[in-house]
Amino acid sequence: MADAWRFWIDRGGTFIDLVASSPSGERVVRKVLSRRPGNGEAASADPVVEALREVLGLAPGVGFAPGVIEEVRLGTTVATNAQQQHRAEPVLLLVNRGFADLPRIGDQHRPDIFALHIVRPRPLSVRVIEVEGRLAADGQERAPLRLDDALANRVKRAMADGYRSCAVALMHAIGSPATSGSWAPG
Repeated sequence: MADAWRFWIDRGGTFIDLVASSPSGERVVRKVLSRRPGNGEAASADPVVEALREVLGLAPGVGFAPGVIEEVRLGTTVATNAQQQHRAEPVLLLVNRGFADLPRIGDQHRPDIFALHIVRPRPLSVRVIEVEGRLAADGQERAPLRLDDALANRVKRAMADGYRSCAVALMHAIGSPATSGSWAPG
């Protein structure tokens, strides 16, 4: 697709930084507000999508023709900043059995490796649920994945307690097509 646009975007809490490469290889750089002021459709539209439309010369609300965009890579510091400032919503974390202490342990990074008194940062608001099942590094199943009623009930309880975000981190799951399906509690 040499005749298509490529976009690289960083969405922050205040600004969106956008770098694009046109089909001819021209570089386009934009900085736009993360939230658009005003009323109407353009005010409620996603600012990233509107920035893409602006670069492509499309009117607000106009769709993208097939083949016009080859690639969009989007990174964000919004969630990272919210976590660091402890403004993030509580997150439900599903991990393999035996890894419930992962958020507390982290990666053992310490500013002073030889300090006798380790001061840990305030932990994020996370509830961990362990999931039965394990894959080896080569994708071979070591223990079967169990998406059963017991797991569904634990997730439902977390939802009833106010958890609206969920992260799933199952070891080596990318190595198995069986883990790429979808599952929802009851």
